[in-house]
Amino acid sequence: MSENLGKSVAQLAVLLQQRALDPVDLAEETLDAMANHPDKAIFTTMTADRARTEARLSSERIRGGRSHGLLDGVPIAWKDLFDLKGLSTTAGSVVLKSEQPASTDADVVTALKSAGMVCIGRTNMSEFAFSGLGINPNYGTPRNPRSTDVPRLPGGSSSGSAVAVAAGLVPVAMGTDTGGSVRIPAAFNGLVGYKASRSRYSMSGVYPLATSLDSLGPLVRTVSDAIWVDAAMRRMTAPSIPATSIADLKLVVPETVFFDGAEPGVVAAFEAAISRLEKSGVRVRRQAFPEISEIFELMTQHGALVTAEAYVLHHERLAGPDASRMDHRVVQRARLGEKISLVDYVMIQQARERLTRSFASKLSSGELIASPTLPHVAPPIEPLLENDDLFFATNGKTLRNTLIGNFLDWCGVSLPSGKGDAGMPVGFLLSGLKGQDEAVLSAAFAIEHIVGGF
Repeated sequence: MSENLGKSVAQLAVLLQQRALDPVDLAEETLDAMANHPDKAIFTTMTADRARTEARLSSERIRGGRSHGLLDGVPIAWKDLFDLKGLSTTAGSVVLKSEQPASTDADVVTALKSAGMVCIGRTNMSEFAFSGLGINPNYGTPRNPRSTDVPRLPGGSSSGSAVAVAAGLVPVAMGTDTGGSVRIPAAFNGLVGYKASRSRYSMSGVYPLATSLDSLGPLVRTVSDAIWVDAAMRRMTAPSIPATSIADLKLVVPETVFFDGAEPGVVAAFEAAISRLEKSGVRVRRQAFPEISEIFELMTQHGALVTAEAYVLHHERLAGPDASRMDHRVVQRARLGEKISLVDYVMIQQARERLTRSFASKLSSGELIASPTLPHVAPPIEPLLENDDLFFATNGKTLRNTLIGNFLDWCGVSLPSGKGDAGMPVGFLLSGLKGQDEAVLSAAFAIEHIVGGF
């Protein structure tokens, strides 16, 4: 593999802006690496013609002293939920392959194109984004490149996006997050995954799963990379994230649910990170939050919000012949939404508003939330293909910690934080209330080196 691949956005930006690396050469190296990589399940589409055109324009701008900024010429891959002009958006499913091609790019694709980023291809995902594991029987399941024993889960639903970055094929890939689909694969693959606040970016041109929960964000190597991509998606020429002093950081560790049944290696890595943070001057306290338990009681009584909204989106498809061409596990899970009544749905939404306010009222000013991203490291793939009961149980546990943030409308950054069982990456999740993105990103940047990396 080229020495330029596997670098961060920031490292590539320096080379590109100094003209030590040409965007055309970088695009060709990237396309070649993608085509020759042994895991053919990472990408669903290579946009080679578009990449070459965008790279050539970037090269001309930089050589002419007209660079669009530090991201000009940097390759990016897009999860197969984002509209790319001229291509059908298939959402990891074969049933959408015959849909009309998109007439325009999704808004965030347009924003990063305006920043000069080069669209290199589309990444694989859980079908219709409806699983936290990343298994896809239609296009194959990307293998976690961090595994040294058996093929392990990539995490989902942004599976291909995470693996593309972890394998060193691209410096950034975009994901979406409805119940953890950026933060889960980030944790499984030892990456930084930033889930922005819902509505921070335009969702126009992004295929939905559950509109009251859907958000998006990048999978990258460093927090700095996430900060630069975030700024560009908001059409800013430079980030506006304020610096944070370690001594000013205040964290609360929820003692409710997050640690239930967690692997000892995960807990050990998290507690070691907390200890290092405290020694560095970060103030940390722990508290039980009954609001978190109530989320799961609510789901047991009335059903899951994501399931209700996914069923509404797909109900015609589930009742027709297309259902036979879908992943049967996606069909089975989505059909559970048929049992969720309008009364149930309204009660879930009302409880969501109440619990969100109640939780927020218990935080002190400027306090952020720290927790393990996931209760376990990436499990082996093979047993989950053979046993649906194990699949659903694993999916539920994998989504458990992260869905709390979606339900309570948080933003969050998953940071790599050492290793757990089988030498696999562990994630440290830093979360904030809706709209606290600047505070979360700034804090994540400040503690990244303390939390540990992978």
